[in-house]
Amino acid sequence: MGFIEEGRQLIQDFVTPEIRSIDARLSAVEKRLESLETNVDKRFDSFESKMERNQAQVLDTLHRMENYSHILERLARLENKLQNVA
Repeated sequence: MGFIEEGRQLIQDFVTPEIRSIDARLSAVEKRLESLETNVDKRFDSFESKMERNQAQVLDTLHRMENYSHILERLARLENKLQNVA
C-alpha cells in the first residue's frame, strides 16, 4: 500500500497543479477568443452597414442618371421640333 499512497501523493503534488494551470490557461484563451469573435462581429456588422449605404447611394445615382437621360431625350425631341418649325 505504500507504493499506491506514494503514487497518489505524486499525482496530487505534481499532476493536479499542472492540470489546474492548463485549465486556467485554456480559460484565458477561451476568453480571448470570445473577445476576438465579438470584435470580428462588430467589424463585420459595420462593414455590412457601410456596404448597404454604398449600395443605396449607387442605386440613387443610377436613378438620377436615368432621369437625366430621359430629360436629355425629351430636350433632343424638342430641339428637333423647333428646327422643323423654323
